[in-house]
Amino acid sequence: MKRRLWSALFMAFLLFLTAAPAFAGQQRTKRPVSPWDVEARLYLGTPQSERAVERGLKYLAAQQMPDGHWASGGYPEDVAITGLCLLAFLSAGYQPGRGPYGTNLDLAVDWLAKQVQMSGQFAPPGLIRSANGGPPMYGHGFALLALAEVYGMTRLRGLKPKLEAAIRLLEDTQNQNGQPWLDGGWRYMPRPGDADLSVTIVEFMALKACQNAGLAVSQETLNRAIGYIRRAANPDGGFSYQIGQNQSNVARTGAGVLALYLSHLSNTPECQNGLRYLAEHPLDARNFWLYREHFHYAIYYVTQAAYQEGGTLWRTWYPSIRDELVRTQNANGSWEDTPFGSDAGGVYATAMSILVLQVPAGLLPIYQK
Repeated sequence: MKRRLWSALFMAFLLFLTAAPAFAGQQRTKRPVSPWDVEARLYLGTPQSERAVERGLKYLAAQQMPDGHWASGGYPEDVAITGLCLLAFLSAGYQPGRGPYGTNLDLAVDWLAKQVQMSGQFAPPGLIRSANGGPPMYGHGFALLALAEVYGMTRLRGLKPKLEAAIRLLEDTQNQNGQPWLDGGWRYMPRPGDADLSVTIVEFMALKACQNAGLAVSQETLNRAIGYIRRAANPDGGFSYQIGQNQSNVARTGAGVLALYLSHLSNTPECQNGLRYLAEHPLDARNFWLYREHFHYAIYYVTQAAYQEGGTLWRTWYPSIRDELVRTQNANGSWEDTPFGSDAGGVYATAMSILVLQVPAGLLPIYQK
């Protein structure tokens, strides 16, 4: 019953978007727009979206466990969930040891740092899917990304050896066998032999954040990862989950475009065709199936890609998803995860929604233009 109700509500929203797309781009910006002020034209936030972020952060703070981590849905101790929650606070300008959430962030940073093992891998080790978390390399990427952003902002000395160990793990476990469908990629486990685009981009983003924070990262590792990402592009402009599948998806395409932008490869055919694919597959009734299964994951990457591109894609995409997130926020400040093939839960959905709303603020160094 819940699944059918959510589907009906989501379809009603998509029909609304189809019927009335013109209003969103006419919302008032936070400040007067000068024709020379590029940042003002890109911001597109509203007082309503800013209040939604603060309400979401209050919810996350209340949900934090006493030891500093967050649990969400079927992931009671997954480092990826805690990494994403930490990133949500950082994206709104909060830092460890400062302001109303300083203690929350101190606890989160300490908990994540303690999960780094001697090998450099973030816990939990072992199985592809343990009782406490998801695939280890997803967690590794998001946790490393969050701690790298913290380190870049604060230079907390105790983090550096932890980050260096986590970087070495990625450099040592990347596929380097010359096979075009594997070379440069990573997958679920910290060992070569398999690869997919989703995990590869998470690890690539984490390494870029480390590099931006002044840590030593092998440029050859980054170059191989970008090679894998480019080979995952399909003739229709979208990106496949694994090379050779030729099955495009908006979430992966947004992620691929973002990675290429951050590598200063926006003029490549793969990036330009990916942007075209995103413009041709907006969030509307016609493309419902492309977004529904991993909704928050998709809007997380598509929003970042659209921001990097700017222009019509940004002005079209962001106001619609901004207003939808404001509209669907619960009274307690949370958002709900979609029921279609996901058990990530409301804490995950709330962190991702905040990260989406905060993209135009540009406070996370990894995603700044």
